[in-house]
Amino acid sequence: LGTNGGGFFNANSAHPFENPTALTNLIQMLSIFVIGFGLTWTFGKAVGNTRQGWAILSAMVILFLAGVTVTYWQEAAGNPIMHQIGVAGGNMEGKEVRFGIVASALFAAVTTAASCGAVNAMHDSFTALGGMIPMINMQLGEIIVGGVGAGLYGILVFVIVTIFVAGLMVGRTPEYLGKKIEGREVKMAMLAILCLPLMMLGFTALATVVAAGLAGPANAGPHGFSEILYAFTSAVGNNGSAFAGLTANAPYYNGLLGVAMWFGRFFVIVPMLAIAGSLAAKKYTPESAGSFPTTGGLWVGLLVGIVLILGGLTFLPSLALGPIADHLAMIRGQLF
Repeated sequence: LGTNGGGFFNANSAHPFENPTALTNLIQMLSIFVIGFGLTWTFGKAVGNTRQGWAILSAMVILFLAGVTVTYWQEAAGNPIMHQIGVAGGNMEGKEVRFGIVASALFAAVTTAASCGAVNAMHDSFTALGGMIPMINMQLGEIIVGGVGAGLYGILVFVIVTIFVAGLMVGRTPEYLGKKIEGREVKMAMLAILCLPLMMLGFTALATVVAAGLAGPANAGPHGFSEILYAFTSAVGNNGSAFAGLTANAPYYNGLLGVAMWFGRFFVIVPMLAIAGSLAAKKYTPESAGSFPTTGGLWVGLLVGIVLILGGLTFLPSLALGPIADHLAMIRGQLF
């Protein structure tokens, strides 16, 4: 319920004492999501229009289902190299037999869509693209559901950017909930969005050129790069899950991941507080014919598009060096 992740046992939610059956697995996944999803309805009640909350929830669900679909598709397809030697079926490496591919892929998407980090399968053992989706979920800021207490403002940052872009495209006044969105709010929103990739990609780049950083990955090539990228993505996103092939229990990674965690938590909060203060000081302006509607299907689609475009433009180069290159190599018969 607290989306804190981890557990009493080191094997986490894969341990039979902690998660013995498919039923307990389902209850855990629902628990991870229930408060984050509930906050969207709470938001709608707080602003006096529950349709605003439903619109945000719809965008979250679309992004979540897309991620689950890709993860399951890749894990069910399995490794083509294994198929060539006569081992048919999906990728069961690193998964509990009692959960199988479906429940493992679903749990991976759930725990990284929220700021949880509990795992019932080894993400490092997923296929390249199957492991990429949990990474993307965190790189977007875990906005698909978010964490308890702080998760909702992640999607609201993208809402502010989206309403501003919509206003520029159609010539309408950029307003949200009766408050005008102006340059100050957009600057603070972009600062909140960009501080995450700055830490994730900056620390990853540093670790790939320093001897202490290169000593961490247990795998070579693009998969080793993915292990480093996932570690800093998880730390900055306050998630806690890992591509556990990385030997992170060393002074270099312990120290740098701690710094990344600190930046990821507080450097998003400060600009969001600035946005809240700025909007609170503005007068309420009733909606008019010039206001862009923020409750319909067009708005939901635009919000999803802005999230994917910003995430794609920011992280696609690093993903191309890691999981995408790993996938292309696998197709050609090379493993790392």
